[in-house]
Amino acid sequence: MKKVAILQSNYIPWKGYFDIIAAVDEFILYDDMQYTKNDWRNRNKIKTPKGLEWLTIPVGQNIERKIREVNISDSRWQQKHWRTLEANYRRAKYFEDVETWLRPLYESYSHENLSSLNRIFIEAICLYLGISTKISNSWDYGLSDGKTERLADLCLQAGGYEYISGPAAKDYIDEGVLNERGIKLTWFDYAGYPEYPQLWTEFNHGVSILDLIFNCGKESPRYMRYVAHDSI
Repeated sequence: MKKVAILQSNYIPWKGYFDIIAAVDEFILYDDMQYTKNDWRNRNKIKTPKGLEWLTIPVGQNIERKIREVNISDSRWQQKHWRTLEANYRRAKYFEDVETWLRPLYESYSHENLSSLNRIFIEAICLYLGISTKISNSWDYGLSDGKTERLADLCLQAGGYEYISGPAAKDYIDEGVLNERGIKLTWFDYAGYPEYPQLWTEFNHGVSILDLIFNCGKESPRYMRYVAHDSI
């Protein structure tokens, strides 16, 4: 039974995002949704000696657009973000290993669209972690009306009959709509993550996966839920 997950793209997401990707056969980036500011689409947290710090891509204040329509006019953030990562993680055990493929994403690409940028980073991280899940865009398929109806139709168009969802969606997903279409709904559980060797102050799970990768390298799947350990 093919498993599908459908989520908006995020900038350098936390480890749970990649666990959902690894848990399904196809992961659909749902960037036909409206862009929301002060969210995870264009920013994420890292650890520093002074505590948590946001890395934010400047995209303007306009929320009257879909995520896929968000363009980036100023590229100065790219060098700034890399220098911030370098300053705070250069002491991490696997910094040099990760730098070989991550640094070019900041310094050798001209990122003009948020959705495209997020996908590039997500796919690069998946490759490093050994996650081979198919990643597609919501606009690769036809979109129907209705919140749950649209998710159900996307799942079926992708050939999926099990829909994996994060727990935050319990507020709006109508399980009956999925059941009517023969789709099994499974709620993803983020509980029980083990701690890993982490720089700076008190341990925190709610940071970008880059924190895990810099500190644990190819051992990172040992601290995740659904990534196959034979990938390390």
